[in-house]
Amino acid sequence: MAKAQNLKPDIILKNYWNDNGQFADLFNAVLFGGKQVIRPEELEDVDTEDSSVLEHRDYAESIRASRDNIKISKRSTAYGVEFVMLGLESQERIHYAMPLRVMGYDYGTYKKQYDGNAKKYQSQKELDEDEYLSRMKRTDRFLPVITIVVYYGEKPWDGAMSLHGMLDIPEEMKQFVNDYKMNLVEARQNNLAFHNMNNTDFFNLLKLVLDRSIPKNEAKENAIKYVSEHGVDRTVIMTIAGATNCKINYNALAAKGDADMCTLFDEIAKEGEARGEARGEARGKAAGIIETGFDCGLSESDILERLQKKLEISFQQAQEYLAMFGKQTV
Repeated sequence: MAKAQNLKPDIILKNYWNDNGQFADLFNAVLFGGKQVIRPEELEDVDTEDSSVLEHRDYAESIRASRDNIKISKRSTAYGVEFVMLGLESQERIHYAMPLRVMGYDYGTYKKQYDGNAKKYQSQKELDEDEYLSRMKRTDRFLPVITIVVYYGEKPWDGAMSLHGMLDIPEEMKQFVNDYKMNLVEARQNNLAFHNMNNTDFFNLLKLVLDRSIPKNEAKENAIKYVSEHGVDRTVIMTIAGATNCKINYNALAAKGDADMCTLFDEIAKEGEARGEARGEARGKAAGIIETGFDCGLSESDILERLQKKLEISFQQAQEYLAMFGKQTV
């Protein structure tokens, strides 16, 4: 293993939140003020791929949506078993269309349920005329979906918090336009009540690392002191490094000493300074790939695939580049 490796934020964060205890604790903190409503033992993993086909009268359009994490909660009550689907999206940078993206993710999950339900009915004999047209019985019900977005950026979130925030609506029409709100958590500043110690340490350290109101040396010293006093788990430190998109020294990290923490947080600071230059270079390459792709008549899905392979980025990052540069090239 190389001495230093780059931890990709999307992968390291998916792995962290894949833990049922940490996942349940986050949702309880955000939705219920820390009350233990969702329990780790009641959670099961669900396929994160929510791709579907949107059918119109004259054509069909494929929609690709891949969530970061999604689990199903099976909670026993006096009335039986309640099922809820819980989705989690990790966001490194501000995305000004995030409410629309969340709406798309949730729609994909509902559409996947609808498609699976429709397959149960093999013939028109099982349904009346209206049910056959809908491909579902009037008594069929789907599982509710709740999505939380966790933002790990340094800057305060200044994007829209709901679909209305993205629209230019005349005030007298506003009440008639359906809104779609998203549940946003800013890692850099929140007052969530956690019970899971890893989550507590994770968000406390993120607040220290992302704090730009104090000098970097002071922030680093505060972080090192916190790790030393609280005995922070190694996986949390690695996730901090991944969430802040920096390279870490594995050999130094294994020792967990103060000097090693200095090295880690020094690297975080250096990576933060270099990130701006790297992003500029990546954006230039992305713009070229997108322009060439459209010139060659490639579909958006093919261009997204090329962006992921050539730039070694996630599907989410490729989507952001396509949204950023696509309109300029078509």
